[in-house]
Amino acid sequence: MKKVAIIFTGGTISMMVDERLKAAIPALSDEEIISKVSGIEKMTDVEVIHFGSYPGPHMLPSMMLELSKVTEGLLDRDDIEGVVITHGTDTLEETAYFLDLAINSEKPVVVTGSMRNGSELGYDGPANLSASICTVCSKASKNKGVLVVMNNQVNSAAEVTKTHTLSLDTFQSMDFGPLGIVDSDQVIYYRDRKDGIKITTNKIENKVGLIKAVAGLDSEFINYLIDNGYKGIVIEALGRGNVPPAMVEGIYRAIGLGIPVVIVSRCVKGRVLDSYGYKGGGKELRDMGVILGDNLSGQKARVKLMIVLGVTNKIEEVREIFEKDLYKKI
Repeated sequence: MKKVAIIFTGGTISMMVDERLKAAIPALSDEEIISKVSGIEKMTDVEVIHFGSYPGPHMLPSMMLELSKVTEGLLDRDDIEGVVITHGTDTLEETAYFLDLAINSEKPVVVTGSMRNGSELGYDGPANLSASICTVCSKASKNKGVLVVMNNQVNSAAEVTKTHTLSLDTFQSMDFGPLGIVDSDQVIYYRDRKDGIKITTNKIENKVGLIKAVAGLDSEFINYLIDNGYKGIVIEALGRGNVPPAMVEGIYRAIGLGIPVVIVSRCVKGRVLDSYGYKGGGKELRDMGVILGDNLSGQKARVKLMIVLGVTNKIEEVREIFEKDLYKKI
C-alpha cells in the first residue's frame, strides 16, 4: 500500500481555546489531529511531516517557496501516492495557488484546513482531513493541479477563494463552481479545471505591492511603492479594469521605470479587459503598458507576480505569462 504524506503547517485545525486567554491558539499535535480521523488506516498508510504550527496570517511567501520544495521532494518518492497539506484558512488560497504554479506533478496535492477549532462543537478539521485523504487516494485526482478540499467540496487552487469569515463552505470557486465533491469516501468530478501554467523557480520577489482602487484614489500609494523599491505592483481596479484618473500618472511612472503593473478587478467574478477608452479606462491603461491579470483576485495576482519576477523582470516576458490565451481566438 502506498502512502499519503500529510504536511502539517498549522492553522485553526491545530488550535484549541486557551482558558486563560479565552481565545484559540496552537495546541494540538499532528498526531492528536490524525487520531481524530477514524478508519483512515483502511484506505492508506500515512506519513506525517511537521512543517510548523503557524496561524494563517503568519505564513510568508518565502515559507510558501520552502513548502513547495518539501512537497516536491515527497512527490518524487515512488512510495508516496500524493500529499495533503493542512493550513490556516486566512491565507490558504494564496499558498495553494503558489503551490499550483510552482509544482509540476501528476500526483495529487490537496490543501485543507478547518473553520472551527478543536474546542468548538462541530470541529470540522478531521472531516476535512479525511475528505482530503480520500481525494489524494482517488486515481481521478491525478493531473488536476493543486486542489483545495473543504466541506466535502473539491476546488481548484487556481479558482477558489475564501468568501465568508465563518461558514464551513467558505471556500468557493466564484466563476465556475467546484470541480467535484467527496461523497461516501468517493470523489466525484463534474468538470475539468482550466489549463494552468507552471513556473519553475528557486527564488521569488518579495517586494510586490497590492493596491485596491476606490473612488477618488490618486497616485500617492503607487508613488510610495516606487520610492520604496518595490519591483512589481498589482492593482485591484474597478469593474472591467479601470481606475480613477488621478491614478494614471503613478501607473505611467511605474511602467516608465520598468516596474510591471498588473491590473485585476476588485469584483469577485469576471475578468478584466481593455474595454473602456476614457481617462483611466482599461484601453488607455493597456496602451500605456499595464498587464491584464484575467480573472485572478488581487492576492493571487500578487503571488503569481512574485513567482514570475523570480524568473524574469522584463515587462514583456511578464506580460506573456499573465496574458497567455487572454485574447485567444477560437
